[in-house]
Amino acid sequence: MEQANDEVINKIYQIRGQRVMLDFDLAVIYGVETKALKRAVRRNITRFPADFMFELTKEEFNYLIDSLRSQIVTSSYGGHRYSPFAFTEHGTVMLASVLNSDTAVQASIVVVRAFVKMKEMLVLHADLAEKIAALEGKFGEHDKQIALIIEALRALQPSIQQPRKQIGYNNYI
Repeated sequence: MEQANDEVINKIYQIRGQRVMLDFDLAVIYGVETKALKRAVRRNITRFPADFMFELTKEEFNYLIDSLRSQIVTSSYGGHRYSPFAFTEHGTVMLASVLNSDTAVQASIVVVRAFVKMKEMLVLHADLAEKIAALEGKFGEHDKQIALIIEALRALQPSIQQPRKQIGYNNYI
């Protein structure tokens, strides 16, 4: 079950400032064809307000495809004639109720757990980021003070002159 959550987490993207899953990934998870998933959504479009689901623009989808090319991506992401739907956490739950199958209900539980786990990880990372920033500020001030001490010590050192080169003839005999 843990591995399933990790696989689902890898299918969550940040688009338009929201964490979303795309219709073709959800279709695989819910065990239906993407075409059937989209048809069910269109039949029940009033259940999917803008904060539950939105359609990606061609530019957004192309950007997403380009960013995924660095990972192992096959034709499952390519060849879409229409831009995919992006579902927020609430949209994925609503989608399970629209699809109304045991597989969809079980899959929605996994999807919701993945969203929750991702939120927990983001909160944990935010706490760590705050602590690191505090340490950087603390040690950054120490670095400035140490630099001032070194500069003062250098000012106290007697200047060391390089020995002068001898002018004149050299006897090599």
